[in-house]
Parts: sequence; C-alpha cells; structure tokens
Amino acid sequence: MMLVQKSSVLAALFALSGSSCDAFSSTSIQNRVLATSTTDLQSTTIPAVGSVTSSLTPPSKIDSSSVADLFDKRVYKTYGRYPITFVSGSGSTLTDENGRTYLDFVSGIATCALGHNNPSLTDAVCNQMKQLHHVSNLYYTPQQGQLAAWLCENSCADKAFFCNSGAESNEAAIKLARRHASNRGITDPVIITAEQSFHGRTLATVTATAQPKYHKGFTYGGEMVRGFQYTPYNNLEALKKLVDEINITPEEDAKVGRKRGVAAILLEPLQGEGGIIPGTREFFELARKLCDENGALLMCDEVQVGMGRSGSLWGHEQLGVEPDVFTSAKALGGGVPIGAMMARGEAAEVFGPGDHASTYGGNPLACAAGLAVAEYLSEHDILANVQARGEQLAEKLADIASRYPSVLGEVRGWGLLRGVVIKEDAGCTAAELVGDAMEEGLLLVAAGPSVVRFVPPLVVKESEVEEALSRFEKAIAKRVGASQ
Repeated sequence: MMLVQKSSVLAALFALSGSSCDAFSSTSIQNRVLATSTTDLQSTTIPAVGSVTSSLTPPSKIDSSSVADLFDKRVYKTYGRYPITFVSGSGSTLTDENGRTYLDFVSGIATCALGHNNPSLTDAVCNQMKQLHHVSNLYYTPQQGQLAAWLCENSCADKAFFCNSGAESNEAAIKLARRHASNRGITDPVIITAEQSFHGRTLATVTATAQPKYHKGFTYGGEMVRGFQYTPYNNLEALKKLVDEINITPEEDAKVGRKRGVAAILLEPLQGEGGIIPGTREFFELARKLCDENGALLMCDEVQVGMGRSGSLWGHEQLGVEPDVFTSAKALGGGVPIGAMMARGEAAEVFGPGDHASTYGGNPLACAAGLAVAEYLSEHDILANVQARGEQLAEKLADIASRYPSVLGEVRGWGLLRGVVIKEDAGCTAAELVGDAMEEGLLLVAAGPSVVRFVPPLVVKESEVEEALSRFEKAIAKRVGASQ
C-alpha cells in the first residue's frame, strides 16, 4: 500500500492521459487493491503436473539426445559453431559432454570475468531469484541504484542507464549523441567512428561498425543508417580533416534551414574485433580536444575492454582521457546479460522520461550479478591479478613468437586482452590455429582473420597461464611440423 500512496511518478504518468483515465487514478488503484484480499489472490490454484491435458509439448518431452541435431534443425545458423557441447565449468576450466576438460581463454568472449561457477556470483543470482527478479522500470529497485552508484563512484560518470547488452548500450549512446546535437540546433548530426571498429549488431551499431563485411545485405539504396562517417584508427590528421569537413553544411541544405555538425566521436580504447589494436594517447587526446572545441561528445565503447580487462577498471584510463559517455556490458554481469551506458556532466542530463527505455534493463537479477562482480573486483584486488597475469601472458607469447617467426608476429594488447598476429605467409589463418589449440585442450578465439585472441577470466591463475601457453606452443609446433 505504501507504494501506491507515495507513487508520485505513477500519478504523474496517469495525469498525462487526461481525465478520461479516471478509472486508473491513484485513488481508484488504491480502492481496488484494498478490495482485493489475500484470499481472493490465492483462490485460483494452478493444477498439479499431469492432472490436465495440454496442447503444449513440454521441453522435457522433446528429444535432446543430440544437441547438435537440435541446433541444426531449430536454431538459426548465425554462428559457425565448433563441434563441442559444454555442460559445466569451474574457474578457468570448461567440461564437455564427454568429460574432457579445456582451459577457457575465451571467457564467453571476454564476458565471464570471474570464471565459471564463481560462488559469490552464483549465490548472488540464486538469492536474488528467491526474492525478486523483475518488476520493470516503473518502480525503484535497490540493486539498480546500488550498481549505478558503484559505476559512478569508480569512474568519471554522473549517471547510468541500464539495458541488456553491448549493442544496446551503444545504441543508447548513439541516441543520446543525436539528441544532444539536436539540442544544439544540429539537424544533420554525424557520429565519427573508426575503421575496423566493432560496436554491435543492431542496425545503428552495425552501421557504426566501420567494416563493410558486416553491412552487406542490410542497406537501403546502398546506404546503411545515415549520419555515420569513418576515420582510420590512431590517424590524427585524418580525424582533424574529417571533423572540419563535417562541420561545413552544404549550401543547398543551409538554404532550407538544415545544419550539419559533429554529434560525437565514438571509439574503442582498444579495438577488439578489429585485431587487438590499442589506441594511442595522442589520438584520444586529439579526439577529446576536437569534441570540446565543437560541442560534441567523446564516447568510448568499453564493452570488451572495460570492467578491469585492461588492467585498469576502464580502458580509457589507459589513455589519460575522460569521455563524456562510455558503455559497458560483457564482464559487467560476469555472464549474466546486462549493459550500461554511463554519462557525465551535460551528457548526463540529455535524456528525460520517455526519451529512451528498456523493459529488462537494470532488473534486480541482472543488477545483483553486476553487484557481485563489482564487489569481487573490489575486495579481491582483481586488477592487480589482471596486470600480473597480463604481463606474464604478453612476455611468454613473445617468447613463443620468437621461436616460430614464420608463423607468429607481433604480440599486442593490454592486461588480459591480448592478441598475437598470424603472419600472411604462415600457411594458416587465426581460426585454424584456434582449432589446433582446441585439439590440445585450449580454447581461444580469433580477432579477425589474422589475430589469435587470449581473453581468460580475470581470476586466471599463474599456473593456468603457463599451461595455456604450453598447449598453444604445442599446437604451433604440430602445425609447423606438419607443413615441413
């Protein structure tokens, strides 16, 4: 009853609909709640299992003897899957349906920050499910407020918006940038992103992803979503030139009251899918300066590199800049779906009620997972482990590369987001080497056609890094031996 009596937010929402909605006034709601007794609520019981005939086929009656067959028949083939079915995990190890174990240096693609079956995360999720898992964003929930506070206390941000994935986080940032530009009188806002970037799979975020291979088949009249232009990553002169070009409104457009301008520069502090390429301080400092000079927003996509993977909590901290907006997902929930967009200063005041929303975003279950990850990172000095294990990984990978110079090239990255380049004349692709490593019981993931990526859980142990590199070198040795 307290919620109904004190819900000024609900009363305001109902008031917007006018007097015709008296049936939904706060007084009406209160009376209806009072008239509904606990006995009334419990009077309808759900029939016992098996006591009624249903036209629905329960999942337990579907033949699942072959998971691969189920996928082949019923799951959309948007992924090229490896022929392994995993059934359990613990720490940095996964176990398949045949009982074979693998060292997991994929982490659900940089997502399972605390590894598999982490007791703190498991307890938090289980306990939250017993209390409250979802009520929508029409009401307050403690977990969302607490997680927003943690994110802001440990960053430059003032406000957080919650959603369910990295693509949604970036979609929110894109909408925020356009609204911010509109508030400045810009009718034709342009967001600059970098070549070889990756920002998601929604129509807007895949347009922001400056890789033509992801655009094929999704254009309208040969165009993706308008309002995006691309610049080479880490190229200062190209970025300056592009900003100057965008800020000139074509004469024919100006005559009819249109105005073009830079709405935002959206960059990954380290390009993940583009090949594990760290940004340079000079490039990001210039991006910050150009945004300040033009009233635009500097936005950082921290979906993969954020939440500790770089060795600092946020990747942009490696570059000495503060963005106006940055996004997070993946490791934020440790594998439980959640995304967030953080903003500071003026950018934190752009959205108002109705400007953007998410039904599931920031639900108690997802936020409980996020809080468990945040607590674990804070109380176990995980960033120190990321730094130490990252240095170990980089040093040992470089040693292996020096022993196999015909196959392996540069080792690059930050923290526990590392990649090793596969040379053009190596006789194999990154994906093929990933397959070779899998045969040795090591899970890796390609970052483009010529980089093998290492993204273990942030809690990975020194001995596990040593063992993973031993297995990787064994896979390289076999590949080299077979080609001779």
